[in-house]
Amino acid sequence: MMRSIVIVVLRGLCRLLFRVDIQGAAAGFNADRLLVVANHESLLDGLLLGLFIPINPVFVVHTAVANKPFFRLILSLVDYLAVDPTNPMAMKQVVRLLEAGRPVVIFPEGRITTTGSLMKVYDGPAFVAARTGATILPVRLDGPSRSYFSRLSGKYPKVLFPRIRLTILPTTTIPLPSAPTAKLRRRLAGEAMRRLMQEMVFSCRPAQTLFAALCDAAEIFGRNRRLLEDVRQIEYSYNDLLKMALLLSRQVERMTAVGERVGLLLPNMAPTLGLLLGLTARRRIPAMLNYTAGLDALRAACTAAEIRTVLTSRAFVAQAKLADKLAGLHGVQLVYLEDLKANTRLADTLWLLAYAIHAPRSHALPASPEDPAVILFTSGSEGMPKGVVLSHRALLANIAQVRAVIDFSVDDKVLNAMPIFHSFGLTAGTLLPILTGASLFLYPTPLHYRVIPELAYDRNCTVLFGTSTFLNNYAHHAHPYDFYRLRYVVAGAEKLSEAVRSLWFEKFGIRIFEGYGTTETAPVLAVNTPMAYRTGTVGTLLPGIEARLVAVAGVERGGILHVRGPNLMSGYLKADRPGVLQPPSSELGEGWYATGDVVEIDSEGFVRIVGRMKRFAKIAGEMISLEVVERLAVAASPTCSHAAVSQPDAAKGEALVLFTTDPALSRDQLSTAARELGVAELAVPRTIRPVESLPLMGTGKVDHLALQRLAASA
Repeated sequence: MMRSIVIVVLRGLCRLLFRVDIQGAAAGFNADRLLVVANHESLLDGLLLGLFIPINPVFVVHTAVANKPFFRLILSLVDYLAVDPTNPMAMKQVVRLLEAGRPVVIFPEGRITTTGSLMKVYDGPAFVAARTGATILPVRLDGPSRSYFSRLSGKYPKVLFPRIRLTILPTTTIPLPSAPTAKLRRRLAGEAMRRLMQEMVFSCRPAQTLFAALCDAAEIFGRNRRLLEDVRQIEYSYNDLLKMALLLSRQVERMTAVGERVGLLLPNMAPTLGLLLGLTARRRIPAMLNYTAGLDALRAACTAAEIRTVLTSRAFVAQAKLADKLAGLHGVQLVYLEDLKANTRLADTLWLLAYAIHAPRSHALPASPEDPAVILFTSGSEGMPKGVVLSHRALLANIAQVRAVIDFSVDDKVLNAMPIFHSFGLTAGTLLPILTGASLFLYPTPLHYRVIPELAYDRNCTVLFGTSTFLNNYAHHAHPYDFYRLRYVVAGAEKLSEAVRSLWFEKFGIRIFEGYGTTETAPVLAVNTPMAYRTGTVGTLLPGIEARLVAVAGVERGGILHVRGPNLMSGYLKADRPGVLQPPSSELGEGWYATGDVVEIDSEGFVRIVGRMKRFAKIAGEMISLEVVERLAVAASPTCSHAAVSQPDAAKGEALVLFTTDPALSRDQLSTAARELGVAELAVPRTIRPVESLPLMGTGKVDHLALQRLAASA
């Protein structure tokens, strides 16, 4: 009786103090064998579950916790089982409880998070679920980590009574894996539980806009937290970023209309980010123009998106020598940030300081997460660039997907030299740290190979994003101690060279995490992580992504990857139909996107890129991957750069041309490498063209169109 009264009183207090919000259906609690799994954010978690889930379960508790007098008092209100995670026999007691029909609550992480993200997921709970055939009910706890009962670092701001949400997700099961040994079955079950927990964390993301997410981050991490820095070496706080967003968007809206696509031709600087976020708040759609592209590509981008106004900077135009290029843009009004600053009125300043900065959400026009947030443009490596319309939902979903598998935190500092006009540089390099409380250093170009390692050292950066080409050059110019603080180096946008991977490990002792994505998927689709890593792959697909492989005639391994998910674009804008949104579709139907990449997915979900469909040559009836040709060249000459293209051939249909920076590379060396790697002789190019350097695009990718033209002109 007394126990029931205490529970009722505690439940009322928690509702009052923590404003506990319960979401989801309670129907799953009726299962015969029920295993409730939850993420572990604080010492409050067990109490919250005991008070608010509608069953009387047995709680599995770490012996170290159960032995403390205070927690022993709290545990007297519930049934519990104290277990030692280091004891391999501990889970047998849990099996017996489930088989007896008792519902069980367990935290698969086995400890309270110290990062704010999921930590290691133990195999034991998963194997128990698989062995007993138990129904698994995931419960997501959100909010306890912001309390003083959490174990997050001192940089993570805490409040006495944070708002707490418990989300009850649909039930599921983990089938007993088929494997030759019990150890392997246990590990495979553990991997299934890890994926389930990551899906749980991702699926509970809020539906909101970019500006609302910025306001949330400012409230959670503190308005005065200084987290943003650029080459001017000024540290900006969330409050400073909000001021930039509010004031710049107020000025730009006077010359633009709601729903208008506004071009941004600006480098990686704090005002660029402020302008981007501010425009989305007033429902203007920033179109990120690639200033490294040629005039024809810029014209095509402006035509496709019907851009009438381009925001840029006189200082940037002069420094980047863009004046002649901009003079060729017709029918476009150029607006300079210097003029916006000079035209700021006293009324604008008073509005900002007296009202807007205190209530920034009121500045945002009503918007849906499905509304367009930004337009990026494809690189044009295979033709004219297309506008890719990404909604608030797509960008924030991709950030949530990455956060579910990688533990970025307030203790991290990201060095991002990837341009914001590139999807990798925008989502992963810029928005992710800003919206998750990590610090960010924006650098305007990835091409300063000596400066960037020095910056990483001087600013104590812990996360670096780059392409294989850029990472290779950083490694060659860096001191072995420059990257001593880095804990994540993530490669994307092009295939990671094995030579680069080895160089980073040998010189810095750092393992590069290779990922994969496309502009159309905002961009990340898969990435290697500390908990799921396999060399030679791009990792496993992120939570929430559905994938299918479609076979290709003549290609024996894998198939073309088709995907759909919440991070997929709203559609294309193309120059041949200006302003008309063309939603994604593939041969699998509406809402699917064909990546054009031929991939293999193994039994554990790791994705291996075979090659890009447009980068295959048909020689004597056989499909030859140009990336395989390039791998042969790397095997024969690992310290140089290589790129392969094809050209028409009257005898065999197509012929291979290899461009290389190794003037001594011969066909005999390539043939030897082919025999050692078991590659067909057809993949050995007959034409080898030495060049001083390979042409690169602004994103760091090799410019294959330029090489194609060079091959044709020979």
